[in-house]
Amino acid sequence: MFRQHQITEPDSERLAAFLPGLRAAVEAASQAGPIGPINTLLEQHPPLIRVDDHDGEGASHLHFAPNGEDAVSWLGRSCSAALAHVVCGDPAVTIGQCSAVDCERFYVDDSRNRTRRFCSNACASRTTVAAYRARRKATG
Repeated sequence: MFRQHQITEPDSERLAAFLPGLRAAVEAASQAGPIGPINTLLEQHPPLIRVDDHDGEGASHLHFAPNGEDAVSWLGRSCSAALAHVVCGDPAVTIGQCSAVDCERFYVDDSRNRTRRFCSNACASRTTVAAYRARRKATG
């Protein structure tokens, strides 16, 4: 994705400083609010909306950050705009937090009926196996 948008790899220190705010905004979007963390991200990384056709003629789409920008600014602008759309009720996107014990990951729920509960098949399987073992242990 970075290469496609002429973005150099992020500086690890700047990225580490950016990630807690992004996590707070993603968590807020997954719960449909509070909006404070998303507004903070928007203030720190305001989107610069533009139409881009880098995928070829007839494939125009919105970008929220210019190609070639530094990685943290590009991520911040892109993520802040996307999360603002989610928290304002974009019906095409639902963000959830994994229900598996000890997993703190988030995911985009693109299932047909928006009932996804886990970030991956590994977390779903681990949870299913743990529940099965607990039932077996309880019955003797």
